Amino acid sequence: MRKQIQHYALLFLLLLSGLGISRSANGQEIKGIVHELESSQRLRDVTVKNLRTNETTQTDTEGNFTVGGQINDLLTFTQPGYEIDTAFVYQEGIQRVYLIRDSKTITIDEVVISRLTDSRLAYEIEKAKTEGQVTEASQNRGGLRISLSRLFGRQSKMARNNLDLLLEEQHNRKVDRLFSAQAIRALVPLTDTEMALFREQFRPSLEFIETASPEDVRAYVLDSYSKFKSTK
Repeated sequence: MRKQIQHYALLFLLLLSGLGISRSANGQEIKGIVHELESSQRLRDVTVKNLRTNETTQTDTEGNFTVGGQINDLLTFTQPGYEIDTAFVYQEGIQRVYLIRDSKTITIDEVVISRLTDSRLAYEIEKAKTEGQVTEASQNRGGLRISLSRLFGRQSKMARNNLDLLLEEQHNRKVDRLFSAQAIRALVPLTDTEMALFREQFRPSLEFIETASPEDVRAYVLDSYSKFKSTK
């Protein structure tokens, strides 16, 4: 019996050590890794600052960092030659941040988009909106007129395609903050593999999440879980 208790205690400690947000002698800590976006190379000597506590630290030779903090904190990342970025900590786990070189044009695809922090994602959305505009104000007449070169230009088309991908990612993130694995596990028993499938198949719409009460979300999870189990 004693060996069994020791076994479970060891497993519990191992689970705690894998969390990006963990307990320490001084309180909670946020752990993460900083990469360069295009090469995925880990970056050393990046200054990480918690804007709530003003605590700062730097990444080590492997790009790892640990800073005091908790969920809902906002971190900034500064490194000469790279654009300053901010990351909102909204879930447990190792925080992965990808920095972009100054004045570097990035190629937008689903993999790249998934790596962007929320602040960078919002920036790229505004950039895509500007590049994809198809109307311009006339200096000679009031109102708006269609600019054919901007409407059918290659850059404009690419910007509008990028905008769709960027907005979809932003919407999914807003939904996933409430439709999180932690919130779902508090209501229904799912393995890690089942959780990934469940969240993908039954992710609610942004419109639902923005208007639903906690009771609505709870009912949605329970109803979706019944449907999920019935198909297995």
